[in-house]
Amino acid sequence: MSYLEEIQVKNLDHLGIVAGLIDEIGIVKIINNKLGIDVREKISAGTVVKSILINGLGFVSRPLYLFSQFFQDKAIEKLLRERIKPDYLNDDKIGRVMDELYKYGLNDIFIEVVLEVIKKIKIDLKYSHLDSTSFHLDGEYKREEDKEKQEEEKIIKERPIFIKKGYSRDHRPDLKQCVLDLITSQDGDIPLFVRVGDGNESDKAVFGKVLVEFKKQIKFDSIMVCNSALYGQENLQLIQHLKWITRVPMTIKKAKELVQNIEVEEVKDEDKEKRSDLNLESYTWKEEIVTYGGIKQTWLIVLSEKRQKSDLEKLEKQLSQEEKKSQKFLKEIQSEEFEHPQAARYKLKAINKKLRLLEIKEVELIETYSKKKEKIYKMISLIIKKDEEISRKTKEAGKFILATNLVEENKLEASEILITYKNQQSTERGFRFLKDPLFFTDSFFVEKPERIETMLFLMSLCLLIYNLGQRELRNCLKRVKKGINNQVGKVTLRPTLRWIFQCFQGIHYVILNGVKQIVNLTEERRFILSLLPASCQRYYL
Repeated sequence: MSYLEEIQVKNLDHLGIVAGLIDEIGIVKIINNKLGIDVREKISAGTVVKSILINGLGFVSRPLYLFSQFFQDKAIEKLLRERIKPDYLNDDKIGRVMDELYKYGLNDIFIEVVLEVIKKIKIDLKYSHLDSTSFHLDGEYKREEDKEKQEEEKIIKERPIFIKKGYSRDHRPDLKQCVLDLITSQDGDIPLFVRVGDGNESDKAVFGKVLVEFKKQIKFDSIMVCNSALYGQENLQLIQHLKWITRVPMTIKKAKELVQNIEVEEVKDEDKEKRSDLNLESYTWKEEIVTYGGIKQTWLIVLSEKRQKSDLEKLEKQLSQEEKKSQKFLKEIQSEEFEHPQAARYKLKAINKKLRLLEIKEVELIETYSKKKEKIYKMISLIIKKDEEISRKTKEAGKFILATNLVEENKLEASEILITYKNQQSTERGFRFLKDPLFFTDSFFVEKPERIETMLFLMSLCLLIYNLGQRELRNCLKRVKKGINNQVGKVTLRPTLRWIFQCFQGIHYVILNGVKQIVNLTEERRFILSLLPASCQRYYL
């Protein structure tokens, strides 16, 4: 045997961290307990899921299209177990496991994983955030419409989702899509609940039902935070036994009146420093007790100086644009010859429908004759400002209303309501992660709606693992009061886990004459490992 034949070099990189986090949560054990282990199979369903998650967080061009080649140069015997070979992870095996996951119930499995995380790690669950996004897909996905109608009232469906056109958050209305509802913790953005819905689903129609279903399955006393899609009489009645904070849509008459007529309170000198510490120095507000939908609640009318400046600039720009447009319309209508007075007024009415802040007003309708000696009518008109509409928009600039049903018992400070709602970006960060181009998927996974749901379930598990690892790392850095150099060489206590993954590129698993060792494990990398769970460290140390 030659010297070269006695050396094996496999890439480990950051994948040991991912594998360790999967082990820490206990995902393999949960999957195997749910789906069972067949002793005739070379690889269990739980290990297949672990492989998919490692591949999904591998940050390669097609991570969730798991193919055996991904593991050809990886330390698969270290990441999974000694006897597993890359060709065990073929498309047929992965497809069967995905179908078994779907058949068992993706929601039930995800909830159990979340409960295990909550049990092992102290996550602050005072606030939970709900939002939704859409994923556009290629393909026809034809299904029978009558079956859809029979199931439209169900919130957690026994049937597969319907891939259809709907309101696209990706600005691709030409493509069919599905919708993902996501609930995350404010502490660490940990996904607590995921649900895949039909492509044409309305947030207003389902958000109340989603929260009710969530609270049935995960029983802890959390205040639910959501955008204005939740705020409607039917939803408020549905969630009246829950605690919530949401935004009030400005289409509600009472909200319009308050924004127009109420003045927010001046900030007292003794409060300025406190607001500055909370990063709220540009906000002022006023509280009102309101009953809406039969529910007594606190409305917080908020004025943001930054947003007010932006809104007024937009208003000024809109006014300038309309002035140019209305001058063009004025010239057009004054040069036109009409056969009847009604035709002139109909044209004027149609033009004014295109204007919001200005109006072209009829001054005089002149009866005259054309060159052909036919009786015609010409309109003399002028442009006037809609002072009432401009005044309304000026008063509304920078203002919005937040509502909560925590009025007397467990009443929240106004500053806490505002800070909590601002943290609604918790779910938005999750959506950005899930929509990263590195999560590009092949048609293997999107042949059937059932596979799409399972794929999004697996992607959500990737998000849970990533955010959990990032949270643990940042909390440890905060405790030891020592930072890590970021991409530009500056010390930070809040590095992204993606940057840590990049820092671990080039770590190899080497077998030399039967001796196994990890190479390129620098002092900096050892320090980072010391901040992560022991289950991550054992893949390297």
